[in-house]
Amino acid sequence: MTKKRTDSDETYVLDLIAEIIDENYKGQMKFDTLLGDPGKAGQRRKLPVDAYFPEANLIVEYKEKQHSQPINIMDRRMTISGVHRGEQRKLYDLRKEKWAADNKMQFLSISYTDLAHKRSGRLKRSIEEDMIKIKNLIQKLIRGFEHVR
Repeated sequence: MTKKRTDSDETYVLDLIAEIIDENYKGQMKFDTLLGDPGKAGQRRKLPVDAYFPEANLIVEYKEKQHSQPINIMDRRMTISGVHRGEQRKLYDLRKEKWAADNKMQFLSISYTDLAHKRSGRLKRSIEEDMIKIKNLIQKLIRGFEHVR
């Protein structure tokens, strides 16, 4: 049985944020000016962000294990950027954060290490504890953020 995206830790975290700030999000949102590196033909693809909360003007990126540790099966492939996938992921993560700042958007990066997790990197999913931790992260980012319940 294959897992659905709705079963992912990313969706779990984004759904908790949506509940905390009382706003729906647009998942895997792409913006016209947030672009990857040019391919062989010079074209640049739009980079997706994990979630965009329009009313809060908030972009959220959930960083699973591959964002902080090398994953051989995922990272050995070379990319159009001329670097291995793991390095490109870091470059694109920084690009997204800078793009958000340049466009006057709030940017929240949540790592699996911010929440209770198993050795595998999968979240334990303790909803009450996770809600408190995520709420604290949001409040640190956005002082006086009126949407946080």
